[in-house]
Amino acid sequence: MSLRPVYGHQAIRHRLATAAAEGRLPASLLLQGPRGVGKQRLALWLGQLLLCDQALSERAIEPCGQCPQCRYAERGMHPDLHWVFPRARLKESDPDAQDAKEDLGEAIAERMAADGLWGPSNGTEAIYKYMMQMVVQHAARRPAMARRAVFVLGDAERMVPQESSPESANMLLKLLEEPPPGTTLILTSSEPGTLLPTIRSRVVSVRVPALGRADVDAFLNDAAVARALSRVPREEQLARAGGTPGALFGGEPMQGAFTSARLLLEAALAPSTPDGQAQRLKVAAKQGVAGARGAFSDMLDALTHLLHARTQQLVAQGAEREARRTTMAIPVVERAKELTQRNAMPNLQTAALLADLHRLLRS
Repeated sequence: MSLRPVYGHQAIRHRLATAAAEGRLPASLLLQGPRGVGKQRLALWLGQLLLCDQALSERAIEPCGQCPQCRYAERGMHPDLHWVFPRARLKESDPDAQDAKEDLGEAIAERMAADGLWGPSNGTEAIYKYMMQMVVQHAARRPAMARRAVFVLGDAERMVPQESSPESANMLLKLLEEPPPGTTLILTSSEPGTLLPTIRSRVVSVRVPALGRADVDAFLNDAAVARALSRVPREEQLARAGGTPGALFGGEPMQGAFTSARLLLEAALAPSTPDGQAQRLKVAAKQGVAGARGAFSDMLDALTHLLHARTQQLVAQGAEREARRTTMAIPVVERAKELTQRNAMPNLQTAALLADLHRLLRS
C-alpha cells in the first residue's frame, strides 16, 4: 500500500529538483493548477526528494526510492512529511491538534489502502483552525527522523478563516514568511484567487499545467488505476479525465456534480431567446434555497473543471476568441465559490452566475 508514481510534470520536477540540489528552493511554495492534475502527489514527491538520504548527499534530482526515508514517505508514514488536506469537521466540541493528527492519520491510511488514489475534497470538508494549530506545533519541533521537515497543505483554499481568533491565522502567516530552519511548506490550490492575499504574498507560485495525452494514458494504464476504474469504459475515462485524471476518483457525488455542472454550462451557452431564458431559469430553480456548502459547492468545483477543459478544447480547435471568453468565466465561478462560504441561497446565486456566464460566453 503506497502512493502511485508521479505521472508527467517532468519539466516542473526537474526545475524543482535542480533548485533543491543547488540550495535555491524557496521555503514556501504554492503549486497551483486545475483540480485533479496531481498537485498533491507532486508536492509529496518533492517532500520525499527533500528527505531522501541519497538525494541529499549526492544532489540527485530524483528520490532514490530505496532508503528508509523514501520507503516511509511512499507509504504515507514518514514522521517528518506532514500531509494536511480538507476533512469533515470533527464532532468534538473543541477539537485540538492531537485530534487533528489522529484524524489525518486515519485519512492517510485510507488513501494508502486505496492504492494511493483519492478524489477531490467535497464541499463539506475544510482545513480548520485546529488543523493549522497542529501544523504550527509540529513546525516548532525538531525533525523526528530526517534532517528536515516538509509540510504539504493540499487544497489550501479550503482553509477556514477564524475571525474570532486571528492569532491562529497570524501564526500561520508568520510560519509562511519565516519557516524554521530546515522546514519547507508546500501549499497546493486549484483556486489560488480565493486564498488570502497575505498568504499569496508569502509563497512562490508554481503553475502545474494539465497533463498531456501520453501522460494520461500512462496513468490510466497503471495496474492500480486500471483496477479502480475497471467498470468505466476507456472512452469515458479519457473524456472525463481530460488532462486532470484525478477527477475520475470523485465517486458518485462528484459524478452528480459534473452532471449538474454540464446542465448549467449548457444553459449558459443557450441563445438569448425566450426558450434559452426559460432553460436558465429552470436550472437556477433546481438548485434550491439551501445547502450552499454541500452539493452546490461540489457543482461549482466541477464547473471550474469543465471550463478549463472547454478552454483547452477551443484552443486546440483554433477558436482563440471563444477560448479567451471561457477563460474570463473562470474567475466568475471562483467569486461564486466565495459566496458559498456565506451560505448564499443557491438558486439566486445560480441565476446571477448564469447571467454573467451567458454574457461572457455568448457576447
